[in-house]
Amino acid sequence: MRAARLIKMVLLLQSRPSMTAAELARELEVSERTVTRDAQALSEAGVPVYADRGRAGGYRLIGGYRTRLTGLARGEAEALFLSGVPGALREMGLEDAASAARLKVSAALLPSLRDASKTAAQRFHLDAPNWFTEPKAPELLPAVADAVWDDRRITAGYRSREAEVERELEPYGLVLKAGVWYVCARVAEGQGPYRVYRIDRFTAVAAAEERFVRDEEFDLPGFWAEQAERFARSILRAEVVVRLSAAGARRLPYAVDPASAREALAAAGAPDEGGLLTVTLPVESEEVAHAQLAGLGPEVEVLAPDSLRARFADDALRLGLLYGT
Repeated sequence: MRAARLIKMVLLLQSRPSMTAAELARELEVSERTVTRDAQALSEAGVPVYADRGRAGGYRLIGGYRTRLTGLARGEAEALFLSGVPGALREMGLEDAASAARLKVSAALLPSLRDASKTAAQRFHLDAPNWFTEPKAPELLPAVADAVWDDRRITAGYRSREAEVERELEPYGLVLKAGVWYVCARVAEGQGPYRVYRIDRFTAVAAAEERFVRDEEFDLPGFWAEQAERFARSILRAEVVVRLSAAGARRLPYAVDPASAREALAAAGAPDEGGLLTVTLPVESEEVAHAQLAGLGPEVEVLAPDSLRARFADDALRLGLLYGT
């Protein structure tokens, strides 16, 4: 632990002209007293760490000292390619590896380029979760992530809708969708299709000693896109018929599944003489359609089924009573 911290301290000082004890303590997550002891240890080991005294003082390397400890470990290199998603790195337990990788890259750059990581961070940030949600990383995510990176089989307890089951899986890849973590995997021994599991439904995870042989043709982005589209269509088990104003037609893709809305609008034909468009729309259920279409207000009229039309008629009556009209 201390050796890694000393290396990190050298890389920090190599990437900047000087740093105060407080800055080093914050970066290394130790006390300023520990920074002083570490600087003394480096000096005794032959690393020319110089301490400038006074209020504006700090620590710096003298004599153009350059360490050669800039080679990236495999885990650091892999984490570096994910450095644009700091929240995901933290939840997978890869934050330290990414930090070490960035330091090593920064230390190896020319002085004129060492602010590249800072300028990039000021210009791009990815915030994956939806608005108005409080994302919580699944407790077992780091264990699953370790198995994914190391190609190790896992035995996992999984809570489905029916019951809790146990699965031996070959975890191929992780996906973070709208703040929810998924793992794409297939049953051990490479039998059967690839499946998607929500990690927050895992109740236990144990990694095996042996590694599985990864199918190099597996395309994680392509597989996920196919599964996401299939899932979105699979839940649309009902149909409603609606009449939309021009404004309602424009807003429909924002109220229901966008792809289904666009397909339904394209198949609807031309508006009638009053400019209204009759659309047959696939929906998840009558309850869900009621909640979604209510957002369109008077820009939509439900024609079928009768039970859904009755819901909206009741809404209109209650609204009229509420507003005194």
